[in-house]
Amino acid sequence: MNGGVTGVVMMPNTRPALDSASSVASVLENAKHRSRIPVYTSGCVTKNREGKELAEIEGMRELGVKMLTDDGDTTSDPAVLLRAMQYATEFGMFFASHCEVPELAGPRALNEGVMSYRLGIKGSPACAEEIIIDRDIRLAHAAGAHVHIQHVSSKLGMETIRWWKSRGDVKVTAEVAPHHLLFTDEHIGDYDTNYKMNPPLRTQADCDALLQGLIEGVFDLIATDHAPHTPFEKAQDFISAPNGITGLDTALVSLHHFFVEPGKFGWDLVVKRYSAEPRRLMGLPVPTIEVGQQAECVLFDTEAETTFTREFMKSKSQNTPFIDQTLKGRVDLVILGSEILLER
Repeated sequence: MNGGVTGVVMMPNTRPALDSASSVASVLENAKHRSRIPVYTSGCVTKNREGKELAEIEGMRELGVKMLTDDGDTTSDPAVLLRAMQYATEFGMFFASHCEVPELAGPRALNEGVMSYRLGIKGSPACAEEIIIDRDIRLAHAAGAHVHIQHVSSKLGMETIRWWKSRGDVKVTAEVAPHHLLFTDEHIGDYDTNYKMNPPLRTQADCDALLQGLIEGVFDLIATDHAPHTPFEKAQDFISAPNGITGLDTALVSLHHFFVEPGKFGWDLVVKRYSAEPRRLMGLPVPTIEVGQQAECVLFDTEAETTFTREFMKSKSQNTPFIDQTLKGRVDLVILGSEILLER
């Protein structure tokens, strides 16, 4: 709510993993009592996200799960993923792919290039991601399935998706995260773990290509890839520290500050890619502001400013490079139904 969010879709890379009807039911029941906004969840493709045996897909589907993903890892066995696609597509479910060849990705610390060499850390080459992007789209093509490519970070990965979309014979959608548009491996500087994420931040050329892909519509939506971690966890050495960045508090303001305000794209793109298309992907109605419709809206002050102090952040973690930074734009009001969720 603090960042203007009125609904979230959880990934299943929890402990225990969301790979069964019972685990999904537990999360949804907990959210019903603790969350003021709707919470939806995806489910695992395989049991415990191990890539070996199919998860309890039918039971999860009966609870409303539409997206299947082993997010955090790639479904390693392509035969297992193909079988899952052939089975679950009949029920109207789709697949989201975290794309990574683990044998190539190494310690997943940062992009392979000048910066990894300078810091003395084995880098993760972009091809580790790009190979699986192509593999999983090919599997979806063979199965007649819908595949959604998650958090794309490289220029060639984006161009691969563009090529497959241009064919018109496979249903593929894709997302980009704000941090892959905004930051590069150069921002890591002196081993700053707030810039450590998976897939890693890459080069300025990749950032520029991803932005162009977003503007052109290669990317269907913007996703925060929200991954909270405690200060203690992020205070470890760069290789040992967990991957991830918080995004729910910062996404909307940062998109305005770095892209809308300078005129790189307009609010129409933000509304479509950050609000409407994510809902359509999940089979949810897109809210409209008109008489007789339930209110679900955000009031954003384009002239105000937001300073992301630790006190301002409502997430239980503050692992973001924006800590103590001031950006232009502020979420002033969030309304959901008859309830005012936020009013500054």
